[in-house]
Amino acid sequence: MSRAFVKEDVDLPERSGRKRSGSGLPPGATNYITARGAKRLRNELQKLRATNAASERVIELEQILASVHVVDPPDAPSNSVTFGATVTVKDKKGATETFTIVGVDELDFERDGVSWISPLGKALLNADVGNWIKLDDGRSAKIMKIKA
Repeated sequence: MSRAFVKEDVDLPERSGRKRSGSGLPPGATNYITARGAKRLRNELQKLRATNAASERVIELEQILASVHVVDPPDAPSNSVTFGATVTVKDKKGATETFTIVGVDELDFERDGVSWISPLGKALLNADVGNWIKLDDGRSAKIMKIKA
């Protein structure tokens, strides 16, 4: 068996003992979350603790909250998309869609949530009003409105 294409120097998480976070982020990645998302997680944890629920969800929430880095919205309005912003885009046929850039642990809270690490989230971040981006389905869309 040939070993010509095996990389021995790759330090895979499984091999190194490092584990992915409960959020599914790679080892060492910062777990960003909006203040709104962190508050929702804390409220859920508080309700579970009030009912003395000894569940896996309590442990999961404690681990998530211990790992998050809360990102506050910018002080001044911006024409650029930032973490936590809600963005309205319009495709070439005139169809509009709205997305909110959020952390991986708060996707369930936002109907239009898009993870900041997803391809669409990365395309939106730091784009400006008027810029064209590529949507997940391959369509191009123009950023029409940004709301912090």
